[in-house]
Amino acid sequence: MSPGPRTLRWLRLLPCLALAGWLGNVSAADAPIRSAGTLLFTDADTLVVADWRGAALHALKLPPLNVAPAQAGRPFNQLQVATRVAKLLGTSAERLQFEDMAMRPGAGLAYLSLSVDRGRGLPEPAVVTLDASGLVRRLDLARLPHGSAPIAGRPTDDQRFWADVPAATYTVTDMVYQAGKLYVAGLSNAAFASTLRVYDFPFNGTASATSVEMYHAVHNQVETRAPIRRMAIATLNGEPTLVAAYTCTPLVTIPLRDLKDGAHIVGRTVAELGWGSAPVGLVSLETQEGPALLLANSHKAADLLPVSAIAAASMQPGLAKPINWPTEPYLGVKAIPIPLAGIVRLGVQDKTFLTVLRRHGSTGALELVSLRQGAFLRLSDFINEYDFADFRYQASDGFRGLHGVLRSDEGYPELARRTLP
Repeated sequence: MSPGPRTLRWLRLLPCLALAGWLGNVSAADAPIRSAGTLLFTDADTLVVADWRGAALHALKLPPLNVAPAQAGRPFNQLQVATRVAKLLGTSAERLQFEDMAMRPGAGLAYLSLSVDRGRGLPEPAVVTLDASGLVRRLDLARLPHGSAPIAGRPTDDQRFWADVPAATYTVTDMVYQAGKLYVAGLSNAAFASTLRVYDFPFNGTASATSVEMYHAVHNQVETRAPIRRMAIATLNGEPTLVAAYTCTPLVTIPLRDLKDGAHIVGRTVAELGWGSAPVGLVSLETQEGPALLLANSHKAADLLPVSAIAAASMQPGLAKPINWPTEPYLGVKAIPIPLAGIVRLGVQDKTFLTVLRRHGSTGALELVSLRQGAFLRLSDFINEYDFADFRYQASDGFRGLHGVLRSDEGYPELARRTLP
């Protein structure tokens, strides 16, 4: 069977990478990184960086790390991230725009992508690492070996939102990886702009693009332009499925088998989770009740969603009628509200901790802190009855042990001693 016209267009756009082994003879100079946006680890040593300005994806091969288990398992309590990064880069915090965060598996190391405004020309791309001790290092993007693949059909430079936001910055809004496939959500320049691109990975010249529409019950309309903002892969009723979260805040399921080059598909809307907010993180985790997804939002509480509930909803026709806004803002899958606020990005550090990049509620300072899974809060964010120096725990107080653990996690071991008998 000969390739169709769309496949031929992709092949003409893809460079001859001639991969031998992982990267072969591809050098960093062959595809310079012009902007550092969405990040994803496909394994412990491979970081994919989305470059909207260069209309490309770059897979960076990182040097292996030898990390002691104790170091990898340390919680983050970094309360002045922008100040630390700015000092390393020789600039001021207000000249930094943070784009994304990814946790390196098994390393206890956060990778942050950002743009640096030097006051001349285009912003400078950067990727830095930050560990639990506060040590900041910069990746040398010009020297790291990497393979690249183009992003065909990105929005044109004249397309803008709110007068000064380039649509091209939404070329890649999120990425997930599974079983040799890299799934990339974002915008294209087509009439049906919401697009899912799928690449063979490692990059070998094979890619496809599928446009996506879904019904948005808050807006009471079928939407074909608004992109997926965050996504995860879950097995629903035996079927590998993309679970996608959109702004304002529908949750949609899309079987991976439906993602075919040139197809236009309709996702099944299984929940409306509120309005006036944008997803900023979607991660998979295990709970006492089984697998779940945790969705962090920009302007409302996070949503803990049992995978079993999403699977049951995906067997139904899906939402097709408007909600009674604003008095009844929820439909479909019932989420457990989780008290996470000010979240910029959310990641899984390990089986014990989540890591969040967030803004402090009073100072606005950018923080990188860990949250113990299952608790989903930091005691030091609040002042309550337990915090008074003369408070004494009763032996029957069910929070006693948890408070001791969380106080130690957050860097207050002397306060944790108050919980001892």
